Amino acid sequence: MPVTTSLPLQGVFVSDPVHSSFQFAVTHMQVGRYRAGFDDFEVRVTAEAGTVQLEGTIEVESISIKNPPQFREHVVNGPDFFDATNHPTISFRSGAVTLEGDGTFTGDGTLTMRGVSKDVAVVGTYQPLVEDPYGAQRTAVEFSSTVDRRDWGMDWQMPLPGGADALGYQVVLTAHVELVQQA
Repeated sequence: MPVTTSLPLQGVFVSDPVHSSFQFAVTHMQVGRYRAGFDDFEVRVTAEAGTVQLEGTIEVESISIKNPPQFREHVVNGPDFFDATNHPTISFRSGAVTLEGDGTFTGDGTLTMRGVSKDVAVVGTYQPLVEDPYGAQRTAVEFSSTVDRRDWGMDWQMPLPGGADALGYQVVLTAHVELVQQA
């Protein structure tokens, strides 16, 4: 059950797709981080009656990667990674979320990918409400979580000549979401 001691936000907020992003990063070839993101996702935050609930859905096919089409097909639709043909969305639903007075928050929730649901921890920040030029109330949240891709059946690996792994198992998920309060 989502719980907070103070509630600086009230109401229902939905993501502004133009001013929001969702990315992931994973170690590549032991020397750098490969980063990619998704262009089509929705986030909804409901803050009322002393509770905060965060929900989000990502369309896997909207992945934005800079690779040849055959690589994209392997990552997006192949069984080694997202398997979008059988699992077209990734979803998150928060459990307990605690908003602190300093603009930070902590929480937990359930991340579902490839038909597998696992509990994850999230940390982040939120911004106080502001009124935009059109009279709407806006806020923003930024949050991250680190997950092990093997927990969702993404076990693909290729050994490097020295014996190390070509692709890291720890994946950092990061979202920057601008939200608009609903009437």
